[in-house]
Amino acid sequence: MSDIDTKDMSFEAALSELEKLVQELERGQLDLDEAISAYERGTALKELCRQKLADAQMRVEKLSVNAAGEPRVEPFDPAR
Repeated sequence: MSDIDTKDMSFEAALSELEKLVQELERGQLDLDEAISAYERGTALKELCRQKLADAQMRVEKLSVNAAGEPRVEPFDPAR
């Protein structure tokens, strides 16, 4: 297992490591302690990927208010 802290990982690196962990777990060749460690690491990587995707979505969307004063989300248009 990698001991690299997830906070410094890119989305691509986290996803790649997560895919490798899933493959290892699916093969069923890890002992119990290794499987638990892989699962815990995978959970942290999944959360990192989820957060990075949410952050990216916020960068490409903007919040606005319609004429009725209700909030809505619109795609970000840098030309506006």
